[in-house]
Amino acid sequence: MPEDRLNSRRAFLATAAAAASAMTARAEKNIKPGITAKSASRTLGANDRIRVGMIGVGIMGTGHLRAFAKQAEADKDIEIAAISDVYKRHRERAQAISKIDAKNIVVDYREVLKRDDVDCVLIATPDHWHAQMAIDAFAAGKDVYLQKPITLTVDESAQVIAAAEKYKRVLQVGSQFLSDARWHKVKELIGEGAIGEVLWGQTTYSRNSLVGEWNYYVDEEATPENIDWTRWLGSAKKRPFSGERFFRWRKYWEYSNGIASDLFYHRVGPMLFAMGAQFPTRVSGAGGIYVQKDREVPDTLGIMAEYGNFMIMVGGSMANMSANKYLPEVVYGHSGTILVENDKVTVTPERVAKALNRPTEVKTFDFPTAIRDMARRHSDNFFSCMRTRQTPVLGPTLAHQIMVSVMLGCESWRTGEMKLFDPSTQKRARKAATRQGYEGDGKNSPAGPRKEPSV
Repeated sequence: MPEDRLNSRRAFLATAAAAASAMTARAEKNIKPGITAKSASRTLGANDRIRVGMIGVGIMGTGHLRAFAKQAEADKDIEIAAISDVYKRHRERAQAISKIDAKNIVVDYREVLKRDDVDCVLIATPDHWHAQMAIDAFAAGKDVYLQKPITLTVDESAQVIAAAEKYKRVLQVGSQFLSDARWHKVKELIGEGAIGEVLWGQTTYSRNSLVGEWNYYVDEEATPENIDWTRWLGSAKKRPFSGERFFRWRKYWEYSNGIASDLFYHRVGPMLFAMGAQFPTRVSGAGGIYVQKDREVPDTLGIMAEYGNFMIMVGGSMANMSANKYLPEVVYGHSGTILVENDKVTVTPERVAKALNRPTEVKTFDFPTAIRDMARRHSDNFFSCMRTRQTPVLGPTLAHQIMVSVMLGCESWRTGEMKLFDPSTQKRARKAATRQGYEGDGKNSPAGPRKEPSV
């Protein structure tokens, strides 16, 4: 083998081994609650105001804060009780929006969890903090609305769902597309047999920008003096203060999984929900850093997840957004196809539908407000489940199934190996299950090919 190729192969193997080692080390961490005393929790009546604590009020958290402040004023069914964030500017902005006393806005999130006047928390921090904060919140007796993805890693996700069960708390993962009325219609149609046996789904979530996706503005005034950098890093590798990493954390593996965790979780979730939620058996990833060479995560990624009776393919890029037009959201079945567009769902039968005595009419269902309504529907579902103690639409099990589907694709891309999962044990597998094969019966069907003509 030529020396340059040999060196290249060595470099690849070293990189893959390092990535696998890092992920294994993270996977072995057992997350224990950092809260030792459970604060008082109450049984909510139908007319009780739900008291909300906010943990993390950056871009996404501030969006939720604005929505909750508006809801609190208009509907008076919730109120904002306390807020925490490590950045002074974020805290000041949060106070201006919420209008709560400065004493209720703190740096340490655990101060929010210790309060008796907080019923639930919304967590909108970088992904590497999700597991610890959620488990702490459960231990403190709080219900949790946890921004997607549920955690940074698959193994952390398993620990969070176990903790939700242990402490009997309500968990809603914040991917609002699970409350999109269009996908609930798709689930209904599939359940009715509108497209027959489900085969596969395709989807994308792509963006493009001149400066590169996730290159958010770095505040000039952001310094170690007004950002608690050590607290922000948490369990991540200790590093000198970096405004690049603080504001643009989605570009780095220590805090995020890039396009997979930011966008693909949104797309795979509702599709898997509609097609029949379950764990995957095999997941593989492909792609690369082709344009935006200022990051660790790929700017272009494709993931294929295989399940017991169908597959899902999701591909997208942070450097070209045309896939949103040319790779529409589609679920394919043996006797029909469902297309999901901005304001409608269309069912188109296959030619075999008539012979199979299945629906043969093209049907379109309009949803003009589905996208506009889904965020409020999602948070309302969470608040409702807090009162009834039922499982939200994106509760623990489904959240974990989506996590396994998407994040194993990231692991596959990083290590160069297909990732295997055993749904029966809900654990990673070392060996893939044998694929089943079948023997035909040798009989001619009346609907099959015609007999070849004689000479």
